[in-house]
Parts: sequence; C-alpha cells; structure tokens
Amino acid sequence: MIQRVLDQRYELQELIGSGGMADVYKAQDNLLKRPVAVKILHEQFRKDEEFIGKFHREAQSAARLSHPNIVNIFDVGISGDAHYIVMEYVSGSTLKSLIQEKGHLPIEEALHIAREIADALAMAHSNNIVHCDIKPHNILMMSDGHAKVADFGIARAVTESTMTYSGNVVGSVHYFSPEQAKGTYITPRSDVYSLGVVLYEMLTGHLPFTGETPVSIAMKHLQEDPPSLRQYYPEIPPMVEAIVMKAMSKDPAMRPESAELSHELQEAEHMMHGGMSQAVMDPYATQILSRTKEPELPADRKAKIPSGRQEPKNASSMRYKVVAIGLFLVLLMGFCVGAFISFGKFWSTEEVVVPDVTGKQMTLARQLLEDKHLRVDVAETYDAIVPAGQVVSQSPDPGATVKTERLVTIYVSKGGEDMEMPDLKGLSRSSAVTRITKMGLKMGSIYEKYSSEEAGTVISTDPSSGQKINKGAVVDLTVSKGVQTKRVLVPDVTGGTLEAAKSSITSKGLRVGNITKQPSKQAEGTIVSQSPASEEVDEGTAVDLVVAEPEKTKEKTPSSKEAKPARSPEPEEVQDPQDPKAPGKGNETGKTR
Repeated sequence: MIQRVLDQRYELQELIGSGGMADVYKAQDNLLKRPVAVKILHEQFRKDEEFIGKFHREAQSAARLSHPNIVNIFDVGISGDAHYIVMEYVSGSTLKSLIQEKGHLPIEEALHIAREIADALAMAHSNNIVHCDIKPHNILMMSDGHAKVADFGIARAVTESTMTYSGNVVGSVHYFSPEQAKGTYITPRSDVYSLGVVLYEMLTGHLPFTGETPVSIAMKHLQEDPPSLRQYYPEIPPMVEAIVMKAMSKDPAMRPESAELSHELQEAEHMMHGGMSQAVMDPYATQILSRTKEPELPADRKAKIPSGRQEPKNASSMRYKVVAIGLFLVLLMGFCVGAFISFGKFWSTEEVVVPDVTGKQMTLARQLLEDKHLRVDVAETYDAIVPAGQVVSQSPDPGATVKTERLVTIYVSKGGEDMEMPDLKGLSRSSAVTRITKMGLKMGSIYEKYSSEEAGTVISTDPSSGQKINKGAVVDLTVSKGVQTKRVLVPDVTGGTLEAAKSSITSKGLRVGNITKQPSKQAEGTIVSQSPASEEVDEGTAVDLVVAEPEKTKEKTPSSKEAKPARSPEPEEVQDPQDPKAPGKGNETGKTR
C-alpha cells in the first residue's frame, strides 16, 4: 500500500505501526505540504455498516477536540474501499516503548505523564467523548517529555459497536475497566480506571493483572484486587499508591472524575517536589483511601463464631451404622451433584429455553445465560474466523429446553492461531500466492512497483516478514514491475550530417543503429531517412540511419535490337561476309566444311 495516494491528496510513504484495528502510515498531505499520520482500518471493519457509521460519527466528533495533550484529527474519509482517518504526525515513541526501555519510570515522571493524560481526558469528557481504550500504546511521547493521547473516536467507535474484534479485546484487555470486561454501560470513569492501570504500570513496570488468555485477565479485573505497588518498590509513597488504588476501584462511583484525578496528581507532584516527609504524606494517603474502603457490617449481621463442637458419643455399636449411613449419603450426594451439574435442578419443574449466545462477547453471553438462571462454564478454542472474545459455540445447543441451574458451556474464541509472517521476498508472484494460501492466510491486494528486481518478483509484503499475525490474516503483496525505463523523444536528424545526427541521438540517451547508404540527389553524407522517426521510445533504443551517396553516372546502353544477342549460324553453313548479295537473299555461299 506504500506510495498509494488517498483521494488524490494523502501520499502514503511508510508503515510506522500496525494493530488489531488498523495500520498506521506516515504520509504527506500534498495539499497543505505537511507530514501526517494516516490510520487505515483493517478489512474486517469494512463489512460492518454499523461500525463504519459509528466510526465516522465519533471521529468527526473527536476532530473538534483541541488540547495540547491530544493528537489532533484532521480528516476522515473513504478512498475506494479503504476507510481512513488523518491525524497529526508525532515524531516520537509510545509510552509503552518508554516503559519497556526503562523498566519503570521515576515517580515524578510517572505522575507528570498521568496528569497530562488526565487533563486530556477531562477535556474530552467535558465534551461527552469517552476514549474507551486508554493504554500506553495509545499515548505518544514528545521529544520534550510531554504526552499526547491518540485514537479518540476510533476507540469509542469500536467499543460501542462491538467488543469482539480481536485487536480490541486482545490488545486492550490488560487495561479494561470491570464494566468493559462485563460488557455493561461505559462511562467517563471507565477511562479513569484504565489510566489507573497505566499509572500502575509506569510506577512498577508490571501490569496489575496477567493471565494466559484474555478471558482469564478479564475475570481478574472483575474479581481480584491488584497487588500492592509497594511490594514491587517500597519507596513509592503511600499517597501515590492511594491515588492508583482509588482510580482502580471496582465500583465506578468510588473512582474520581478525570478532572478530580488530575488535581490529585498535581497535589502529589507538589508534595514530591517539596520533599514532604512520610509523616505528612501518610495522612493524605489515608484520606484518599478512606473513600474506597468497604463499609463494615452492622454488629447484628456479623457472623457468630461457635465456641466449640460437641463430639458424638463413641459407642462401638453405632460405628458401623454411621459408616453405612455416611457411605450412602456420599453416594447420594455424588448422584445429586452429577445430576445437578448435568441437568440442573432435577427435582424442580421449572424449565427454561437456552438462549443463543453464539457470536456474542463472552461477558455478555455469560450475563444472558445467568439471567435465565443457568450456570456458565467458559472454555477457550482457536478460531480464525470468529474474533477473539466471541462465543464460537455452546452446549447445550440454542433453543434446547433444560431445567434451571443447568450448566451451559460456552466455547470462546482465542482468535486465529498465532504465527509468524514468512519472508516471501524474491519469490515469484504465483509462488508467493500459493504459499500464502497453504499457510491458511488470505490473499489481499497485489500492487506493482518499479524496482531493480526481476519483473514478477515479490519485493515486499504487508504485514512484513517476521511480524506476529493470526492464522487467516490478510496479506498484501508488492510485486516488481522491473526496472523503470525512461521514455524519450527521438530527435529528427534528417537533412543533417552523419556526425551531427550521431551527436544528437546519443545526447538523448539513444543508440545509433545500422547505417546504410542510398544513392540520392542530396549532398553526400546527408541523412536521407531514419527509423524510428520522431516519436517517444524507451531510453537506449537504437536509431537506424540512411545516408546519401552520389548517384552513379548513366552509361549509353544499346537499343533493344542491338541488345538482342545475334543468332548463332548454323554449324553446317558459312557465309562470305564480302558478298553483297548474301544478306536476305539466301544465296548459298559454300558448303559445310
């Protein structure tokens, strides 16, 4: 797709990033003569009309945001079947790269970056725009240390339309708020939770929740508390830990608003700069954390702890009966548990119809089943067609009538199986297409480009070789058109001298071909004709010349009668040439010798 021009304006120059939703290119705005970043959505989004509509509306809405800590959106459009968004080009790395480079950031630097992100969110939230995908990958770091938040609009469109696209689920699940993981209503405080996770990672170099699969990570966001920051680095002040924990509260109502969080981060920065003592900072931390503590149960609701337990009488006559009864109860319990797991409340007459949750996001599917008083077991499976996080199949089948509390197993897609993009450079076009198909990948577009490679040879791929991709991903090829030949105009050299013609032809990058001579009334050495004539040809083409030479002097030629050869005399007769009567009279002049 490199060197493609979108809408006769944005000339794509190089691929600078790729994610689950789109590819990002550095481009030149040929109208305003400035560098821009162009994000082109992946193919799977082009078929979702609902998403495309939301994408354009949200991107246009986000384009109205103007803030020093927000990447500006300049344009949104469609070129052919490519839906794109044009953004401010920021020449710098992402916050994720900075964390990976340093391991973890100094406390003051982390607070400063988090405050700038919070300021950007406060601006967006005041305009009723929720980002929905705050993560270090979407934070661009300027050379002067300031942060800019990218992807306003596109993230919201993806999240609101569906939570099932593989890039969105897999790429962002570490930073999801509990309500996003559950698939319920998203508010500006969802962004605050994600920012709390980002600050946690900046301070410790670790993510609060990790797991082998996106589903397991999402469940931790819902059910578990993050490890203490100070177990990684004890020097982190309690007040800073308190700010992070407050932002990451499970209950959105317990989190601060983005503007309030910005104020708390600014206060923490001032305290750090002022070298405030631990004794002063601890009460501040206590004040922040006090709002996040769970209320204690009333005294009358506290569980009573039994003071002791009476042992049964140890009568030997009763032992065998107890053992027998115990064995019977164990067997009965096993039967009941098995029946309960398999068929639900078998003693109940209440039945429900299993809803169809295939194609739905995991948390939404769980909620729909639980609303029907069914229990849910989640299993995972690879599927190249169904996006990650979406239900591939279920058991029992949709529409089945079962008893309440029946266990329903949903098989959630892990996306396509991970693989590495092969190196196809140097292969012929047909060989590359065959290999792509055999690997379970999909053939995308094939572009042609002049190069020093032999025509028909693959010179690049998108995704590039070595990149991690999913089975079933779309691959674009760029194939060589061979060396680009320059077209030049053949000069008209007729009427000139041979030397002048040679000089004119070679100066145009052409070659002098065959030179033949032809008698002509023109002066000797004059160019009578040329081939090709004055027309455009490839550079290096040979030009044949015809040069004039003097016409040969004409000698007197005999008449037709004279030219006719004399008839040979008969061998048996000889005429006397001196006899005047001999010609025409048939006189016999002698006999055969």
